[in-house]
Amino acid sequence: MARVVSQTKSAAVNPLKSSQPLGAAFAFLGVDGAIPLLHGSQGCTSFALALLVRHFNEAIPLQTTAMNEAAIIVGGADRLEEAILSLKARTRPRLIGICTTASVEARDEDVAGDLENIKRRRAIELMGTEVVLANTPDFDGAIEEGWSKAVTAMIKAIARPDKQYRNPRKIAILPGWNLTVADIEHLRETAVSFGLDPVILPDVSGALDGSIPEEWMPTTYGGTKLEEIRDLGATMQCIAIGEHMRRPAEALQRLTGVPYVLFRSLTGLENVDRFIRVLAAVSRRQAPLNLRRNRMQLQDAMLDGHSHMAGKKIAIASEPDQLFQFSEFFTAMGAEIAAAVTTTGTSKALEMVPAKTVKVGDLSDLESLAATADLIVTHSHGREAARRLGVPLMRVGFPMFDRFGSQHKLTILYRGTRDVIFDFANIIQANHPPNPWPT
Repeated sequence: MARVVSQTKSAAVNPLKSSQPLGAAFAFLGVDGAIPLLHGSQGCTSFALALLVRHFNEAIPLQTTAMNEAAIIVGGADRLEEAILSLKARTRPRLIGICTTASVEARDEDVAGDLENIKRRRAIELMGTEVVLANTPDFDGAIEEGWSKAVTAMIKAIARPDKQYRNPRKIAILPGWNLTVADIEHLRETAVSFGLDPVILPDVSGALDGSIPEEWMPTTYGGTKLEEIRDLGATMQCIAIGEHMRRPAEALQRLTGVPYVLFRSLTGLENVDRFIRVLAAVSRRQAPLNLRRNRMQLQDAMLDGHSHMAGKKIAIASEPDQLFQFSEFFTAMGAEIAAAVTTTGTSKALEMVPAKTVKVGDLSDLESLAATADLIVTHSHGREAARRLGVPLMRVGFPMFDRFGSQHKLTILYRGTRDVIFDFANIIQANHPPNPWPT
């Protein structure tokens, strides 16, 4: 069990984490016809928008209530109402996802009460649009918590609580923030190959996959449909991926009675085997031949890559669930976690990270711990630390803005695990070439 070391610095020198509001906005972007609305200043929204645009290289429909000094002092209810009605009139969204920021959370505004009053007074104007609130202060948590809170809020506000007919072929999948567009597409294809009909919430593979609509749209195009969220109670089984998705899975179970199973990671042979067994049990079908072939290919890649990975010292920095996902896999392949840094110390996943300690901190903490590492694993903001140390960098997580196609890289199931092995081994081989004349 890893020992979690709390943050000791009063300021981040080289920030590692992204904020809760950004995580919530990210989740709302996975719903069809949605617009995330950050309730705070323009600066908060501009920073989040810049990170999302650089990461995806796509137009991101992110809006703000543009709170100024006066609005922060007297309260933001009027600004919130004005923004909601303006978005409804101009863009006709199916969903407005409100993400609070420190501007309103620091003064403890009753945003939930304000929103209920707005929805009651403006019921006719807002007809046909769901308005969902996620309380996500910047000063607490990180992208992981924001994503989880947004998904939980959508389930509580939209899913029907009444008992429904359970479709034996329908399952709900709640992916974590750290799954790429390609990962979610692959999840869907795998479930469909068992004859199942998966409802994925949120589904960023439908909205942020790089597809271009025939005409410009002011909202997201693609993703989970509101009707699918309303009918989540008709699913036979819920599959949550990542410890931070336990909260929305529990909310769905309390609301509809749908049971859930949690996977902390879908990377690595053992984790994927367990996932495939669950799909086989729900569908009452054997694994398709292509999946069996993918498994054999992964086994071969594990044999080929082991000599490059065994004994290597890894310094990794990421959100808790992604930290666990990759560190567990690297150690299973024979590597050693020499340094582990994360964004927040509240996740239960941190206790299972295969390292002596996990430091809650920033990229400067990682840099101070990674001098003897063979590889640094973190997002693109870690490139300068890697350059200063002369240690190669493997890019994972958010944001990745200095490489193309990051959202179309697989990291889960048999094929994704195989690709992670190839990426790791190729970086090691390029920077630490083996001795051609071993003694």
